[in-house]
Amino acid sequence: MKKVVASIFLLSICTTALMGAVKASTKSVVVEVENNWNKAKSDEPVVLKISDLKTGFVVKSATVWDGEKEIPSQLDDLNSDRKADELAFLINIDPQTKKTFKVVLSDQKSDKKYPSRVFAEMLVSDKKGKHVPIHSLTIPGTSNIYNQLHHHGPAFESELVAYRLYFDQKQTVDIYGKFNKGFEIEACQFYPNDDQLAKGFGDDVLRVSGSCGLGALKGWNGKKATHIEPVLQRTERILAYGPVRTICEIEVNDWEYQGSALNMINRYTLYGGHRDAIVETFFEEPLKNELFCTGVQDVKGSISYSDHKGLIGCWGTDWPVNDTVKYAKETVGLATYIPQKYVKAEVKDNANYLYTIGAEGQAYIRYNITFTSLKETFGYKTPEAWFAYMREWKEEIDHPVLVKVKR
Repeated sequence: MKKVVASIFLLSICTTALMGAVKASTKSVVVEVENNWNKAKSDEPVVLKISDLKTGFVVKSATVWDGEKEIPSQLDDLNSDRKADELAFLINIDPQTKKTFKVVLSDQKSDKKYPSRVFAEMLVSDKKGKHVPIHSLTIPGTSNIYNQLHHHGPAFESELVAYRLYFDQKQTVDIYGKFNKGFEIEACQFYPNDDQLAKGFGDDVLRVSGSCGLGALKGWNGKKATHIEPVLQRTERILAYGPVRTICEIEVNDWEYQGSALNMINRYTLYGGHRDAIVETFFEEPLKNELFCTGVQDVKGSISYSDHKGLIGCWGTDWPVNDTVKYAKETVGLATYIPQKYVKAEVKDNANYLYTIGAEGQAYIRYNITFTSLKETFGYKTPEAWFAYMREWKEEIDHPVLVKVKR
């Protein structure tokens, strides 16, 4: 009898210890979001820095609640230390209103999955032509792996549009237009076959050549845009795959430029429900007086639009690839918006409509890019409609929601 009692006692101790060991640490915060703009916002990103929430533990999962309804969210590790740095979610909010959301953070992992509203991939080709997924790749600055990477670098998409980033000294942003809303890159890998085209898949809609394509950051030599070279090494990576947003980066080390050796990261963020992407550039050290440029490609025969205050765009038609027999010409609208605090001058070279930009004493530049394709059943059909959208797009960017954390 004593042995039975002792066994039960020990079992109770072990069970209590085990329960204590797996007890989750949690913290709930209330987040207030205010839309001061006179128009409603849909799929508006809300991003919280985990460090600002002061949880006292390593956050491994989170849920976001709009009243009694849970809404999709994602935690992102942005510096590869295997710890979450940001929590992102999307909201709809009426004009000139406030909404509150409850965020519950935990130190326990969760296997909860939400339907993804974005997709991203980077693929390297092996000797047999098989495409192998990779997260990140670093090469010496003198190496060229452009043709060993399927679709030449990371590709990423929302329901509306798709982008890819070239893994070479151009670091160009290229675009993929869709007929219908939905996801296509995983199936076609940026190159739809004849069967997929017959089913209504979209395709590459821009031949970027040596231009900046759509909003790629370039050097400026006083006469024209220049590529990101020479560099010690170049890295491209995918930091986030969804479900709310995808984040891709291009990093260069020791870019010899205008008397400096720059360590620079260009980060591209695309949210679900968005055709526009956010471009952020991080420098390891504050800039001196280095001058860069960005804008949009001068599509052949294009009509351009500028407000001369950081907004630049065009509408044009050209062959999207060198094969002019199989493929038809494509009509696209392109746009880049740079906050005026970075703008130095509006310039033009043979390939691009541009602004020169700089950020003396700072280590950060941020701007936005967007596009439409005439093949879209949900897009813009005339240059006038596209340029009107550009103006409204800029106004919306200039009226971000205000986010307050109430503990």
